[in-house]
Amino acid sequence: MKNKLLIVIAIVVSFCLGYFLKTILTNDTINNTTIPSKETKNIKVTSIGGIFFKCKDPEKLKEWYKVHLGLKTDKYGTNFEWRQGADTSQKGYTQWSPFAETTKYFEPSTKEFMINYRVGNLEALVEALKKEGVTIADTIATYEYGKFVHIIDIEGNKVELWEPYDNEYAKITGGVTK
Repeated sequence: MKNKLLIVIAIVVSFCLGYFLKTILTNDTINNTTIPSKETKNIKVTSIGGIFFKCKDPEKLKEWYKVHLGLKTDKYGTNFEWRQGADTSQKGYTQWSPFAETTKYFEPSTKEFMINYRVGNLEALVEALKKEGVTIADTIATYEYGKFVHIIDIEGNKVELWEPYDNEYAKITGGVTK
C-alpha cells in the first residue's frame, strides 16, 4: 500500500513539475520581451543585406575606400556579390553605404549605423512581428529591386528588413544575372 501511494505521489509531482516547466518555457514574455511565435521562428533572416553608417563626407570616404582598398564605389557606396549557401547558382548582395552625418534616414534611432537584413517573406514576417509587439516604423515599400520595411529593436535601433529581388538588383548595380 505504501509503495502504491509513493508511486501515485511521484506521478502527481511529475505531472505538476512538467506542467509548471511547460508554463514557464512557453510563456508569452520573459523579462517583458516577447518570445517569438511559431510563425516568426519559421521566417528567418537569410543574411546581412547592408551596412549603413554616418560619416562627415560620404563622397570623400567612398573615394578613400576606392583608392586604398579597391572598392568599386558608386553613388550609394558599393555592393558585395556572393553565392547563396542553399543554392550556389543564386547570387546575393550586401550593400555598403556611407551616409551624411546629418541624415534623417536612421531616425528615430540616434545611432551612427543601421543594419539591413535580407529576409525571405517580408509580409509574413511583418505580420508575425506585429503580433509579438515589435514596433514597425513604416509600411512596406516595394521597388524594382525588392521590398523594404523598418522596425525598431528593443534598444531603439532602426533596422531595415529587405526582401530582395536579386536579379533586378544585379541589373541596377552592374552585376550579371543568372
